[in-house]
Amino acid sequence: MSAHGFETAGQAPELQKSLGPWTLWGLGVGYVIAGEYFGWNIGLPAGGTGGLLIAFVLVTILYIAFVFSYAELACALPKAGGGFVYALRGLGPFGGFLTGIAQLIEFVFAPPAIAMALGAYAVTNWPGIDPKLVAVGALTAFTLLNLAGVKQTALFELVVTILAVGELLLFMGVTAPHVRAEHLLANAWPSGWTGVIAALPFAVWFYLAIEGVANAAEETKNPQRNVLIGFGTALATLVFLAGGVLICAVGVGGWERVVYHPEQVSVVEGSLMIAEPGKMSDSPLPLALGQIMPSTHPLYQLLIGIGGLGLICSLNGIIFAAGRSIFEMGRAGYLPSRLAAIQPRTHAPWSSLLANWGLGTLAVLFFDTAGMITISAMGAALLYILSMEALVQLRRKEPHLPRPYRVPCYPFMPRLAQWLSIVLLIAMLWQNLNLGNWKASLSLHFLICLLLATSYYLLIIRPRLVIVQNPSQITPEFHNPGPGEPGVCELRVND
Repeated sequence: MSAHGFETAGQAPELQKSLGPWTLWGLGVGYVIAGEYFGWNIGLPAGGTGGLLIAFVLVTILYIAFVFSYAELACALPKAGGGFVYALRGLGPFGGFLTGIAQLIEFVFAPPAIAMALGAYAVTNWPGIDPKLVAVGALTAFTLLNLAGVKQTALFELVVTILAVGELLLFMGVTAPHVRAEHLLANAWPSGWTGVIAALPFAVWFYLAIEGVANAAEETKNPQRNVLIGFGTALATLVFLAGGVLICAVGVGGWERVVYHPEQVSVVEGSLMIAEPGKMSDSPLPLALGQIMPSTHPLYQLLIGIGGLGLICSLNGIIFAAGRSIFEMGRAGYLPSRLAAIQPRTHAPWSSLLANWGLGTLAVLFFDTAGMITISAMGAALLYILSMEALVQLRRKEPHLPRPYRVPCYPFMPRLAQWLSIVLLIAMLWQNLNLGNWKASLSLHFLICLLLATSYYLLIIRPRLVIVQNPSQITPEFHNPGPGEPGVCELRVND
């Protein structure tokens, strides 16, 4: 323990095991459920109902293949770093580092996007409030909750997840009788097949961050069994909720009415027209409900009130996962070791949580919601590509590694997830590349993040590598680092 009362990376800090299958289900659904409340609707102007539906089906196939492949890694190597740990073991130091950075990009940009949606929900009730102020306040509040400890965070997450799932079921029950086929088919293909590509990152939002279940594996009782249960039940729940919400929300009055505010939409000769400028809403479910009941209706108020819980749920959950991913990279020496400090009383990785809060606050100030969603999805796609390669390489390099669960249809399942993720990443980079205005080019922002990370690796990390001949050693041996300096290792398989 340090002089300040905190455990540090040089003392190999450990997280406390306290999670079971139900809390993992709560975390898995909770990480993602905000994606059912907002974000997906921003893909409708380019894709239309048809384009977003096809993108949704493709992304669902991707996540089914990915989750059941990723679960093999999480059960075999239950560590807080998730994809970073798996790739470090399977792909070596640089592959592990790059995978960890991809995971960080995903987890850094997702919470502020959700926090901005909370701000949009607040504006619905208090029109004069600044949504960015609400977003920063939400990031601060739930970082503080995570600092209180894993038991409190997981229990809160489970309770709020159950309420949020109940709200979505109630939303579907209220809107389903008003769904009409003509609303689903109207202007369903505004951009043809290019619209499918443009809608992909927003379809990803239906499932983004479910892989965070793996980051809780180190704090799970009997992880070899419970991680698989948590992954499987969470994914099944999300597939049902995502499909139901998409059909019910759009089917009430057409996709335009869940993207734009009522004053922006008019009917001209039987077709919906959008007034300029067409600013998109972060609140599709209130827009759908507003078409069938007044905003003063008690049921509307109930649904909107509980709806905020879905956003709270994901914000809290992804902050939890982000803290663990930064913590593991600090503990392994691939980020400054001070980021692996644990508060001994609450067992919370306090320094990594505060670092994530700082980065998220900056993202709120400099990016809009759609931009944060897209960059987060780019990070996720790169994480999926590299972690699936790590699975394949680990099967080849370490065939005798204990694997309590093996993905079925190997190698088809991980390769399918990898191929679809490559298509997804290329599509997002192409759609968001703007060479004429680099400030507006999300692809350039993403690539600059990777370039800076690679420079850090080459200049700071690589010179400090220590060769470890035992491939089963996951906790690195430190190369005599000074205070706050990284100490790292290279994991190699004996010939």
